[in-house]
Amino acid sequence: MNAKTMTPTSQVLEKDSHPSQLTEVSLLALRGEVSNLPSPVVNPGKSLEFELKYDADAIAFYYQSRPLKVFSRILKVLAPTLSFAFGVWFDGKRGVKVKNDRRRAVQFRELLTKLGPAYIKIGQALSTRPDLVPSVFLEELTQLQDKLPAFPNEIAYKFIEEELGQTPEEIYAEISPHPIAAASLGQVYKGKLFSGEEVAIKIQRPDLREAITIDLYILRKLAVWAKQKVKRVRSDLAGILDELGDRIFEEMDYIHEGENAEKFFQLYGHMKDIYVPKIYWEYTNRRVLTMEWINGKKLTQTQELAEEGIDARYLIEVGVQCSLRQLLEHGFFHADPHPGNLLATPDGKLAYLDFGMMSQVQPPQRYGLIEAIVHVVNRDFEGLANDYVKLDFLSPDTDLTPIIPAFGKVFANAQGASVADFNIKSITDDLSELMYEYPFRVPPYYALIIRSLVTLEGIAIYIDPDFKVLSEAYPYVAKRLLTDPAPQLRTSLRDLLFKEGSFRWNRLENLLKNARNNEEYDFDLVLNQAVDFLSSERGEYIREKLVDELLKSVDGLRKNILHNFTYLLREQVGITAVKETAAANLEQQETLEHIQNVVQILQQTRGFDVNQLVPQITQILFNPGVQRLGQQITEQLLQKTLVRVLRQLLASDEVKPNLANN
Repeated sequence: MNAKTMTPTSQVLEKDSHPSQLTEVSLLALRGEVSNLPSPVVNPGKSLEFELKYDADAIAFYYQSRPLKVFSRILKVLAPTLSFAFGVWFDGKRGVKVKNDRRRAVQFRELLTKLGPAYIKIGQALSTRPDLVPSVFLEELTQLQDKLPAFPNEIAYKFIEEELGQTPEEIYAEISPHPIAAASLGQVYKGKLFSGEEVAIKIQRPDLREAITIDLYILRKLAVWAKQKVKRVRSDLAGILDELGDRIFEEMDYIHEGENAEKFFQLYGHMKDIYVPKIYWEYTNRRVLTMEWINGKKLTQTQELAEEGIDARYLIEVGVQCSLRQLLEHGFFHADPHPGNLLATPDGKLAYLDFGMMSQVQPPQRYGLIEAIVHVVNRDFEGLANDYVKLDFLSPDTDLTPIIPAFGKVFANAQGASVADFNIKSITDDLSELMYEYPFRVPPYYALIIRSLVTLEGIAIYIDPDFKVLSEAYPYVAKRLLTDPAPQLRTSLRDLLFKEGSFRWNRLENLLKNARNNEEYDFDLVLNQAVDFLSSERGEYIREKLVDELLKSVDGLRKNILHNFTYLLREQVGITAVKETAAANLEQQETLEHIQNVVQILQQTRGFDVNQLVPQITQILFNPGVQRLGQQITEQLLQKTLVRVLRQLLASDEVKPNLANN
């Protein structure tokens, strides 16, 4: 069945459109008021020829000529908001504890619902933060995820017919008499196809585009005003809103959402216990989406899940690992992971829903985020300050001298604590205060990343108050740092392991301990990639430093053997022997202990098998790169040993004349 042709209203919103060229007809199309324009045919599963896009200039041009409409909307927002705020203030004066007041919580939810989709999304974000929102309010705000007022079936069925070209009865064998869920942008019916598959039928709310655009227009005007008038505001607030506008407009195009779902499946569907529903393209168009029905419960329904034998905390760990790959590996991430969009299936998998709001993290930003996490964990604040320059929070000409100790103060409370004690929300709040004092600017892409992470952490805290996202994340980050061949991460690894030419064995031990906790990390992986890297030109610096450490260890071992031998010999001949250990010997002994620790960690790493070790070593030894590496190491060892022997001989020659003179 072919989908019905559609109006090319996106011509209004193309990025290259100039506001002065927009006609009254195209501006009406912004509100969906034109239905008789020529239309391109939409192929199932393909993007529209004229995709609807967010265009701040077109929206501004439209509303600048309608000041009464804008003023009316401002009044509609301000009047109930001020009324609610006054009520809360008056309750406080009367000694009423608002945070425990169910009546006020209901009023707040109803207020956000009344204000429209943009404010509902704010409420959805708050509904995931038990550490910020009182429990009574939290219970009410969770209803904003899928229990909003529904619009009439007549409108929904009309949209189905307009978008798909047939009545619901002709398309679906069954369809629920009422919506089973209603969210900010649409509502969902449960149905069944004539082929027998159960499906979820998502239908967009009427007049949605105009409701969203007028709020975005007003908020953007306020953002521009604040950037111009308030000196402390250095971030591109308008850019952040434009980023949000882009995502919301994409979310209002269900064809785009279907494509997102398929891309998400291709990238992450192979992960253990991740499930992505199927899209039925022949029954999908811009305002109607038909996808596989998922039987499941929200992760926050912990008691019900426990009764079914499903571990909600484990599924959160699965979600964190999936989010890490979204943000740091492929860059394509789910920007709206609230509890209504994450379901636990009866067979114990984590199902993702609602792929309308997705975003992209570019490779430089991905590597910058990994480096920032490493520097936070290891409290390398100079490195962290440079990360913020790379991530475009600070301009390259910024003086970092006062900022580096300021980072130290932000993390002062965590000094002496492990990574498990860090909390994304608390770090974000502390950094937000720091950004007011120094010339930070918040790039637009960052807002959605933080929204995604903080939302996920909010769900985790609801399930387990002691859950730390960074604690779960660091094994993956350590694994990436040890195995990813990207030059940026190899440089970061070098900077992490070496300080002023000295090798920091404790950092290596920490990385290996954390990496072994990642399911995708095994002994073969680290061994093969380490050998490949060390035998390459990029590994020259680390290779030379490791040779130095090896030489020091061998030299320390030689000195210890000689010292012990002479000590025993002196005892045998009756000469008083004093067993002394020089500071240098202690350092060399510590190096040997570190090497032993590393060997023990590798022995405990997944994939280590003594029986397989000999074939593995044999295979590695026949590797041309390893042979070159061995030759290079041998040459360097011989050179350094020869230099040391010559120095000792020369030193001995210098001593002899002095002795003779005496």
